[in-house]
Amino acid sequence: MLEKYNFEEIEKKWQKKWDDENTFKVTEDPDKEKYYVLEMFPYPSGKLHMGHVRNYSIGDVLARYKRMKGFNVLHPMGYDSFGLPAENAAIKNGTPPADWTYSNMDEMTAQLKELGLSYDWDRIVATCKPDYYRWMQWIFVQFYKKGLAYKKDNPVNWCPSCQTVLANEQVVDGKCERCKSPVTKKSLSQWYFKITDYADRLLENLDKLPGWPEKVKTMQKNWIGKSHGAQITFKIDGFDKDMDIYTTRADTLFGVTYMVMAPEHPYLNELVAGTEYEAAVNEYVEKVQHMSDIDRTSTSNEKTGVFTGRYAINPINDKRVPIFISDYVLMGYGTGAIMAVPAHDTRDFDFAKKFDCEIIPVVDPGNPEIDLENLEEAFVAEGTMINSGFMDGMNNRDAITAMIKHVEAEGIGKETTNYKLRDWLISRQRYWGTPIPMIYCEDCGWNPEKEENLPVLLPEDVEFTGKGESPIATSKTFQNAVCPCCGKPATREIDTMDTFLDSSWYFLRYCDATNDKEAFNFDKVKYWMNVDQYIGGVEHAILHLMYARFFQMALYDMGYVSTEEPFENLLTQGMVTKGYTNENGEYLVAKMSKSIGNVVSPAEIISKYGADTARMFILFAAPPERELEWSDKGVEGSFRFINRVYRMVYDFAGAYKVGDGTYEIRNEGDKSLNYAMNYTIKKVADDIGDRFNFNTAISSIMELVNEMYKYKEGEINEALYGTAMKNLVIMLAPFIPHVTEEMWEHLQMDGSVHDQLWPEFDEKALVKDTVEIVVQINGKIKEKMNIAGDLSREEMQQVAMENEKVKALTEGKNVVKVIAVPNKLINIVVK
Repeated sequence: MLEKYNFEEIEKKWQKKWDDENTFKVTEDPDKEKYYVLEMFPYPSGKLHMGHVRNYSIGDVLARYKRMKGFNVLHPMGYDSFGLPAENAAIKNGTPPADWTYSNMDEMTAQLKELGLSYDWDRIVATCKPDYYRWMQWIFVQFYKKGLAYKKDNPVNWCPSCQTVLANEQVVDGKCERCKSPVTKKSLSQWYFKITDYADRLLENLDKLPGWPEKVKTMQKNWIGKSHGAQITFKIDGFDKDMDIYTTRADTLFGVTYMVMAPEHPYLNELVAGTEYEAAVNEYVEKVQHMSDIDRTSTSNEKTGVFTGRYAINPINDKRVPIFISDYVLMGYGTGAIMAVPAHDTRDFDFAKKFDCEIIPVVDPGNPEIDLENLEEAFVAEGTMINSGFMDGMNNRDAITAMIKHVEAEGIGKETTNYKLRDWLISRQRYWGTPIPMIYCEDCGWNPEKEENLPVLLPEDVEFTGKGESPIATSKTFQNAVCPCCGKPATREIDTMDTFLDSSWYFLRYCDATNDKEAFNFDKVKYWMNVDQYIGGVEHAILHLMYARFFQMALYDMGYVSTEEPFENLLTQGMVTKGYTNENGEYLVAKMSKSIGNVVSPAEIISKYGADTARMFILFAAPPERELEWSDKGVEGSFRFINRVYRMVYDFAGAYKVGDGTYEIRNEGDKSLNYAMNYTIKKVADDIGDRFNFNTAISSIMELVNEMYKYKEGEINEALYGTAMKNLVIMLAPFIPHVTEEMWEHLQMDGSVHDQLWPEFDEKALVKDTVEIVVQINGKIKEKMNIAGDLSREEMQQVAMENEKVKALTEGKNVVKVIAVPNKLINIVVK
């Protein structure tokens, strides 16, 4: 008897065959319905982790299943291969970023192939290769020509010690992660994309994406942050500039008791220049420069601020109110200044209490528990207007409209719509990224490089010191350029693009990955797009998915693609977690992390159990959208199951042959197996194709295997048993592709199991002649009965009430009612 299958030998055998024969290569076929399944491509860090294995296994099951359902499936892979880690490796180890990245990509490609993933490797893309970033630069030029790219000054994180710009993630607790020096802000001229031009479409089109999780759509709506309100102008006492604020609650204007400016407000310096408050204000501004926006806007932080010595005039009642600066007001939203109504805003209330500002309630909620004369906390402004002049007695919702009309009539404000979404800052002062293809001429200003000269290649004569604005600035040749307009000597832009640009169109390049004449062919993209199923982590719900949608819309408007949205359906898979014991001896469960020591390496599992086992466990342990807790016992259980199936197929192949799929039902054992086989075919197809419930699909297959083991102990109908064996292997193929190829070969079947059509189920076989039901009395199970499978509720009740045991249990009692669930249960309620 076969002890266990040799996974190492089997997996290498079939991986080599798939590779040699380019098994998963695909081309456009107008006679077949297409299906485009895509997992978010990885950054090539060098090692796959279990999150990768889960993501890619989900996509691979779907791709293999859809092929078996007759679809023409595009399932590509590539690398999001520009980024900071390669540059840090160059600084630390002296390894050129390209060498580090290409080595990691080779290692990860080998690991992906070890997992048996059915990618069309001819379509591989790597964003760091010139044949990709040439077209990234071309897209930038099209955006520039369309008026979607522009340059302006913007503050960046600056480390005075390292003399370099830092990304937000390189600033830890206000300090440089490299040298721990305090980080300051520095103004730099940088490139932006006008994503705000698409704010309304990005918002409205979310309603056209029923295949997206609601939580992701809500996150995008909140990020866009569309709101309706008013812009109101406050004059500043003794100053020649006004102060504009944006508010969604114009009804609370009478409750304003102070104003707050962002520390970055453009005329703050002028406001305090030469006054006794200047030093304190400048000191506070310096302090805020070391804080992140997240820290500044945290509701749990103690409120801080400084009085500017100036007063604004409330335009509704001419009242003078003090102007402060505080970290919780940002320049990025609204106007960089707010009106504070402390009675009805928690942050404003806390600030007012600390700085002894007046608190005036202007809405009466009609709640006797709220003492309007002595407020202990802010409360929501919903109710009847008070302390509000001409609006007293109005409902506050009506008062919003009334106040907006009033400020417009008085010329002190206007109705307006605001967005939290800001234009996309795409400049990076980095080396390892796509060079921005722009040239500056003293006479002609900024202009794009001529398209025939693309790509603008990254220079290799650079130094990685960790200091200065960008390693590209150390190149002696890169900046020297010729103006594309007048032909005079000019200077090339040394910034590179945010790597989010590279991942905002890669799904289009996959449709035509080797095209050296254009970014992608319109007809090929029209055939393959949209992506039918996109799979990735929920951490990408906002930035990546928003940017990709923006790119698709912009390219659609320019006529380069035929659809407005890139991703028809979206699945956000859950994290892989593992239990661990912390330093206090507590058992906790957390996302796998090197820092807490609860990482399980895919390589370790593959070497011990094989890739098929790793795939099966990770697909069986939890539904894809939920967190998956790692279990060593679960992995061992998956390994045992595969061995169990392999032994059964091996034993069958030694004694029987698979027939042509025709068979007769001879006895109750045949009937039971036939039902189990057809039920499983239907259930697994529904679970994979409609619900992505891979765990329940595998569970159903396990039940079928149990039924087949039970069946082979009795009289075997070779034709039926062979059909069940064949269908079992086909159904397992998307989950465990290597061993099913081997089993298919054992069964002496032609071709590859992965080229087979998914089996059809027989509806008639799913109608049972008899079914087992339970009989409950007052909700407690008292009897089990076999009855005809097609009985009505009334007939079920009659059969149950005639059962001798039921008669005895209900004798002398009043039957209040009988609840019948066809083919499942009878519940008799008695008193």
